[in-house]
Amino acid sequence: MTAASPSARGKFFRSRTGVALLGFLVIAGFFVLTEHTAHVLGALPYLLLLACPLLHLFMGHGGHGGPGARHGQHPGEGAK
Repeated sequence: MTAASPSARGKFFRSRTGVALLGFLVIAGFFVLTEHTAHVLGALPYLLLLACPLLHLFMGHGGHGGPGARHGQHPGEGAK
């Protein structure tokens, strides 16, 4: 089974079914946020703490020299 092209995916969201689905998701999201605001706001500090190690893992360690940097060498310096 092949993946649909980007233009085919965009056409779905412009169809009657796609518009109805997006409308339903927006309305459902609104009600979830309004009814559970205390829970969502209570989880924000934990989400920030969770974001730190995830960013450290997935940002490629650019500030640490990356995989090929020699010990004691700054990331922008080449071999001399």
